[in-house]
Amino acid sequence: MLVLTRKSNERVMIGDDVVITILEVRGDSSVRIGIEAPRDRRIQREEIVVDVAIANRHAASASPTAERELTRLLGGA
Repeated sequence: MLVLTRKSNERVMIGDDVVITILEVRGDSSVRIGIEAPRDRRIQREEIVVDVAIANRHAASASPTAERELTRLLGGA
């Protein structure tokens, strides 16, 4: 991991096509950043990606009684 210290309006370049600009620093706990990147680059907040992955795993897993209940609903034995 690269750790940098930046001030407001300073930038960091990632490769040739991604630029991160420090927009505002609020005290010790909050930093606003701007990201310029090609449209085909996905930029997502990590906590959202993690939450969606957890929700997808939960939605894809069946309860222990799901097969029995599905069989009953479909008119099986």
